[in-house]
Amino acid sequence: MNIATLLRRAAADHADRVALRLDDIEITYAQYADQAARFAAHLRAEGVQPGQRVGAYLPNCLEYLIAFLGVWQAGGIAVPLNYLFPDAALKHAILDSGVTHLLVQPSDADRVKALLGDACPVLLTTGAGGSFAAAVAAQQPFDGVVPRLDGDEALIMYTSGSTGVPKGVRQTHRNTLAHCDAVIDHYQLTADDHVLNCMPLFHVGGLQLSSLTLLLRGGQITFMPKWDVTRWLELAQTLRPTFGGLISTMMIDVGNRTVQNPVVLDSFRICMFGGSRTPTAAIERLAAGTGIQGTEIYGQTEQSGLVVTYAPGEQRRPNSMGRPLEQIVQTRLVPPGGGPDIRPGDEGVGELWVRGDAVTLGYWNLDLPEKWATDETGTWLRTGDLMSIDADGYLYYVDRIDDMIVSGGENIFPQMVEEHLADCSLIAEVAVIGTPHERWVEQVTAIVVPNREGVTAADIEAYCATNPNLRGMHRPKRIEIVDELPRTGSGKLNRPELKKRFR
Repeated sequence: MNIATLLRRAAADHADRVALRLDDIEITYAQYADQAARFAAHLRAEGVQPGQRVGAYLPNCLEYLIAFLGVWQAGGIAVPLNYLFPDAALKHAILDSGVTHLLVQPSDADRVKALLGDACPVLLTTGAGGSFAAAVAAQQPFDGVVPRLDGDEALIMYTSGSTGVPKGVRQTHRNTLAHCDAVIDHYQLTADDHVLNCMPLFHVGGLQLSSLTLLLRGGQITFMPKWDVTRWLELAQTLRPTFGGLISTMMIDVGNRTVQNPVVLDSFRICMFGGSRTPTAAIERLAAGTGIQGTEIYGQTEQSGLVVTYAPGEQRRPNSMGRPLEQIVQTRLVPPGGGPDIRPGDEGVGELWVRGDAVTLGYWNLDLPEKWATDETGTWLRTGDLMSIDADGYLYYVDRIDDMIVSGGENIFPQMVEEHLADCSLIAEVAVIGTPHERWVEQVTAIVVPNREGVTAADIEAYCATNPNLRGMHRPKRIEIVDELPRTGSGKLNRPELKKRFR
């Protein structure tokens, strides 16, 4: 079933209630459904067919969820694009997805046009005077919903691949609805819940976990367009939300801000945290500074978001993420070197394998057989995450099998950063690893072998500042100059030795 059918039903049941809020602007459910239906009519008038893609390259804003409901109502596939993507990744995701229309801020329109040239899709600019508002105002609401089956894609969400090229995760209508229903049931969400959503809508945490769940129940969403710890604390105290989430970096910011000057944030029933491994000290600082007993979560884009967590009021076990949501996923811990599965209470570490209603069918325009495993029990998604399990079924995150860096909740692969650093005329060789950072949990660290004497870390920093593909979290926050990189006996780069040396 098309997710738009259920979203429109919830909107009709709660027509006069506030659905969306940003700053001083509020949109009721009736207005939300009406504007989405008008956008659906616009897309149909533009010739958008069922299964075609419509994207958003935006920070959190009111148009985002209105547009996506309109896309689904018209039978399309919504494509939220990471607003932190550097140029190369953004261009790849737009072209790979084949979006026909793309929502952008007016300030980003020229950048996107220059990046894509003749391949640029139709751009719809946000804001009161933008072309999105004009398109909505020019149409009468479409009063139907284009049929889509459970196995049809509702979303393509791009996440960095192991080679650094973003890969599009296909999420079906069934994936999305099963995940949302499981979260609603597990966290006991109702129309009286109000989420303070500071997580980006291009992530499963911001879209499926914190937004679609509330819209399906008739609850209220207050958006933050960007992270600001002072603003978050202000909103949390004045609006008194009952539901929310913080990536680990945000949690660290809140804890550091309040540990010396505590505030009482007693309205939250559930305040989730995750996105990367969170130090125990940060969890304790959050509790000391705000009174919030955070609810740990684990999930991936390939699993439509949340699949491991705690129930409301359940006592957290130190360093454990909780237990799997068995209504939507089955799990296994498979030893990387082979052998029997790790069972509850067994010693040892295994890779988490999952299958079920929330698990993706695969990737858009990309075949990655190494991500799947098939045996006599069926086909499983290999998460690449190593975990242990206690006798009661609680999972404990250990590490990634690969070398991915998680900085501020963003997945960054060393190879992508290395590729762009290698273009620098001052660099002979470079290796990128993650090293600990007090706020970002991990930071991108570049180990550089210069090709001439006298090259300094400041010289490399200056190059990074001019390279559009080394923006944001992809820019090295630490640069070390060395004479040579360690190698294994076969001549390959010895990353474990680098990590040991520079941690």
